[in-house]
Amino acid sequence: MRRFLPWIIGAVVIFVIYSWVKGINNTAVTLNQNVEQSWGDVQTAYQRRNDLIGNLVNTVKGAADFEKSTLTAVIEARSKATSVKIDPANITPEQLAEFNKAQSGVSSSLSRLLVTVEAYPELKANQNFLKLQDELASTENQILTARTRFNEAVKPYNSHIKTFPNSLFAGLFGFKEKAYFNAVEGADKPVEVKF
Repeated sequence: MRRFLPWIIGAVVIFVIYSWVKGINNTAVTLNQNVEQSWGDVQTAYQRRNDLIGNLVNTVKGAADFEKSTLTAVIEARSKATSVKIDPANITPEQLAEFNKAQSGVSSSLSRLLVTVEAYPELKANQNFLKLQDELASTENQILTARTRFNEAVKPYNSHIKTFPNSLFAGLFGFKEKAYFNAVEGADKPVEVKF
């Protein structure tokens, strides 16, 4: 039995070292996967902003232009209609035709306005701009959350591979320190959206 004791102790020591090194590697792999997933979430949040904001700004701008043009058309038609003066004592066919044409312009503009109002109980330019502001704030909050979670995933990974004795094996297994997400220069200034 004494003959096998050194072999048993050696096997136990090798198994303990193997398990310990395997634990270091597997933990680093798991933490690295968490970092990569978190970075994917950051990219997804930025992609959402890229996809959403441009389309949303154009949609709101288009809706505001349509409503603005509808209102402008009504105001211009009304102005033309009120500028046509007819003396009831001297009505001529030309004056009547001009009057009818002006009123027809108002009717047409009002019809467009009524269709707009029927489709949207209120003109939605204000609501669309409020929605745009909400979506911008929501998207920026999602980006902030994703960046924060990324940094939270990087911290345990970096701590794991940089602490001794893990640092001895981390380099051998190809694990390198990850950078934290830092804001770009000028990120402290608000994003300006122009219409």
